[in-house]
Amino acid sequence: MDRYLLRYFLAVAELGSFSKAAARVSVTQPTLSVGIAKLEQEVGARLFERTTRRVSLTPAGSRFLVHARRITQEYEAALREVAEAPQLKRVRAGILSTIPAHDLERVVAQHAKHADGEALEMLDSTERDIANRLSDGRLDLALTILRPNLDSFAREALRSEPYVLFVAANHKLAGAESIEGGALAGETMIVRRQCEGLPEVSRYFTSRDVRPSFSLRTLSDDRAMSMVAAGIGVTVAPSSFKRPGVAAVALAGFSLSREVGLVFSDRVRERAGAFVEAVRATYAASAGRKSR
Repeated sequence: MDRYLLRYFLAVAELGSFSKAAARVSVTQPTLSVGIAKLEQEVGARLFERTTRRVSLTPAGSRFLVHARRITQEYEAALREVAEAPQLKRVRAGILSTIPAHDLERVVAQHAKHADGEALEMLDSTERDIANRLSDGRLDLALTILRPNLDSFAREALRSEPYVLFVAANHKLAGAESIEGGALAGETMIVRRQCEGLPEVSRYFTSRDVRPSFSLRTLSDDRAMSMVAAGIGVTVAPSSFKRPGVAAVALAGFSLSREVGLVFSDRVRERAGAFVEAVRATYAASAGRKSR
């Protein structure tokens, strides 16, 4: 049932006149009459007795009046409740796929403690997709790598980290601080296919005439690190990928690093909020742990 029909009905019932009711609801009298006829057809009963002198409710109309008033009151109460309810602020955050899962886990846990009504919507994606979504406003901000193609956005650096070699904790090289790439000639490699530094890694080993065999090529960094821990190969990844079961070893002559930070869409005027503060706190805590 259309709500406007209830408005027509209540106006006629309260004023006892089709012409006065039409003026109240701002329609012509013929329009109101058509509406009342449609309502009577829907309820299956005549609602008004019409004479040349007056308009009065039929017994069915009197019974319907009680429900019509209740429906209208409930509807208006619902509108008020929705209008008065605090609106959740929603933050759309892009997360670069190669941000370690344990870092993101800490960020989300921190956000959950201090969200204060802020809803979080995250997108796990690539550098290019994140940049495009920031440009057209589909993302509010992103936790990603800071590169020159993002220089037009407001940015905040959080961590600079080198790329290192990861081996299983019981690997023969696990205790070394640094090794020359040529020492890996007989090793089996695991390839992180989403690695931003993959071209540089390939050039590093090729220039040292190291052409290893491969046990796994994967888009999943978590799977890559799990397989390193299992001992089926070694891989090169940012130092933040450190986890139980693996050891990090520096590669002599390989100086590649990446800078992780927050990038803000032009449509985001405030560089604050629960998610931003959670990211800052997480990365600050991580830096504190490394300095000890």
